[in-house]
Amino acid sequence: MKQDLLIYNTLTRQKELFKPVHEGHVGMYVCGPTVYGDGHLGHARPAITFDVVFRYLTHIGYKVRYVRNITDVGHLENDTDEGEDKIAKKARLEQLEPMEVAQYYTNRYHAAMDALGVLRPSIEPHASGHIIEQIELVQQIMDKGLAYESNGSVYFDVNKFQEETHQYGRLSGRVLNEMLSTTRELDGQEEKHNTADFALWKKASPEHIMRWPSPWSIGFPGWHTECTAMGSKYLGDFFDIHGGGMDLIFPHHESEIAQKTAVCGHGPCKYWMHNNMITINGQKMGKSLGNFITLDEFFTGSHKLLTQAYSPMTIRFFILQAHYRGTVDFSNEALIAAEKGCSRLLQAYHLFRTLQPSKTSSVDVSGYRQKCYDALNDDFNTPILISHLFDMAKLLNSAKDKHSTLTQDDIDELKSIFDIFLFEILGMRDEAAKDNSNLIDGLMQMILDIRSNAKVNKDWATSDKIRDSLGALGVVVKDGKDGATYEIK
Repeated sequence: MKQDLLIYNTLTRQKELFKPVHEGHVGMYVCGPTVYGDGHLGHARPAITFDVVFRYLTHIGYKVRYVRNITDVGHLENDTDEGEDKIAKKARLEQLEPMEVAQYYTNRYHAAMDALGVLRPSIEPHASGHIIEQIELVQQIMDKGLAYESNGSVYFDVNKFQEETHQYGRLSGRVLNEMLSTTRELDGQEEKHNTADFALWKKASPEHIMRWPSPWSIGFPGWHTECTAMGSKYLGDFFDIHGGGMDLIFPHHESEIAQKTAVCGHGPCKYWMHNNMITINGQKMGKSLGNFITLDEFFTGSHKLLTQAYSPMTIRFFILQAHYRGTVDFSNEALIAAEKGCSRLLQAYHLFRTLQPSKTSSVDVSGYRQKCYDALNDDFNTPILISHLFDMAKLLNSAKDKHSTLTQDDIDELKSIFDIFLFEILGMRDEAAKDNSNLIDGLMQMILDIRSNAKVNKDWATSDKIRDSLGALGVVVKDGKDGATYEIK
């Protein structure tokens, strides 16, 4: 069931009709975390944004290969070409192996994403596992005459690339001449021909822990090189969607385009998608700024800025209530409102168990399914979709209060819409239902134990009464050689 899907393309700055490179298939690459610390709300936003994209594309019939990388080497401090590797620095401070740090925080990231209902990608490559591919990419760029070696390091020649292609700055809107005139010289950057040139391979200093042999030096890959190499390996030279946070547009994604264009004559993908930032008091949330709240702190309420703990589904709903290209400013008030909104939708969903149908309907529910598709087809507009779900929740509550009537077909249609859009595509989970399930299991086991004791004492009247009373409530008790079990009809 293909839909006419519009996607805002950062490269062209307009919404475009989505047409995959290969019919029926979608290749999507999203920049994943640099694993040197616990995931925070800023990490949750791209993960949830592109999880919904992944879910929706799959739902409408595409076979999606979703690649999201783990950066475990080469991402230097302050996103520059100088300074210490972020993971190596953490390893030095904690007296650990760098891969020990990377593995620990990768595991923590996965646990947090699982709690948030984020599906695992099809492939999750690690930068350190693709050094050979990155060296090959650097050599290809050098063979094209668009990179140069300097003291064992290799840099991309931005000025020469711009003279030949006039492509640099197209994604970010930056003008090279202005960049050259405003970029200050940093210590150690005298190796470069121009300040705008970026590292493809860095020669490792004696104290640098993470290092590999290459034709130019013992060193490590540049941050930008990694995603270009891994994207090409798993999705080919031209794929459909490249995603990430808006903070990656420059220099990371701009440099990716330059690298791929140098080798192939075009950028890596057809559509560039970027989610906006999570802010605190108007400032981007991030590890480098020290103003972040980890996801575990949200889940436990242990951060000083939090007035309470917030469940993973509250965090997910909070993020989905805003369009992915809009900013989201953190506040306790906004999270409490998201918690209440999420609860209202789930409480409405619970009405499907008890709502009594009428023979006739006083409302028209026929247009809601298409409205939900229309919202997602308009650049994944989750807040509009959620507003439609709230409208349907009002219908259910009105029918419960006998202010309106719904037929069984109406109820079935609304339940189907909730199942598809709230749970399958938005990825929400009914956390209370899971907790209630544990409670029900415990209570039922206690009741079955009482019945079992009655049978041992040959109190058949009590045993039968418990069985029959449960049956009247829709609970079927089944006696077997290993004891009694139950099933809720």
